[in-house]
Amino acid sequence: MDAILTLVCKDQPGIVHSMTTAVLACSGNIIENQQFTDPTTGLFVMRTRIESSWALSEASKVLTEGLSHLTPTIEIRESDTKKRALVLVTKESHCLRDLLYLQELGELTVEIPIVLSNHADLRDLVESHGIPFHLLPSEKPDAENVIRDCITNLKIDVVVLARYMQILSESFCSAYPGKIINIHHSFLPGFKGAKPYHQAHERGVKVIGATAHFVTADLDEGPIIEQDVAHVTHAATPEDLVSLGRDIERRVLSKAVKLFAEDRIFIAGDRTIIF
Repeated sequence: MDAILTLVCKDQPGIVHSMTTAVLACSGNIIENQQFTDPTTGLFVMRTRIESSWALSEASKVLTEGLSHLTPTIEIRESDTKKRALVLVTKESHCLRDLLYLQELGELTVEIPIVLSNHADLRDLVESHGIPFHLLPSEKPDAENVIRDCITNLKIDVVVLARYMQILSESFCSAYPGKIINIHHSFLPGFKGAKPYHQAHERGVKVIGATAHFVTADLDEGPIIEQDVAHVTHAATPEDLVSLGRDIERRVLSKAVKLFAEDRIFIAGDRTIIF
């Protein structure tokens, strides 16, 4: 067995000792370990890769029992078990294309069992990769019901909004905390509404960027996972900004999904801890 164990608990003495003792109890060996105590929330988080001759079910029982006195939140999975991602799109393809490309290369270790969209524009692209494409109902409650059914029936681990241009309801966001990832253009200052890159051009911005974050009921206010920026000059046209922005968006979103797929993201209050 080669497994990834993630642990979150209140910081307290003896956590590392308890982990090593529990790993030894299941004839395990720690191959990789990262840990951090967040001073703001008082949370201790740990990501540990373990090798053992035991089966996952047997080792999980021993590990869980050996750490139970810490009152932790623990997740254990075999390292080669891929997370399942439900991708939502509208019309823009750049983020979706990058996810599909990296998945086919084996650099993004997720399974994408289906892509949902509120427009049919990207059907051919999705189906050319051998992935089912489903058109969502036009009414938001109906669309969200379909999304919920897919999450349940397909055992989805994460929902990826790859430029899905619909605002999810508060109840939907609240039902899946830390399980929905969105990509958002982020400028200094921030521009909301239509054509943000054109607004940025009109204001003569010198930096553009993008932010991948978890979705919460507060629009674009969720814990930040990944960010990147690029410097621009007065010579850049709105079209140049759009092109550069697309490149940043697709890279940032793919990086965020990769971090999630590898169990490297921990939420601590309104922040994230990334290993």
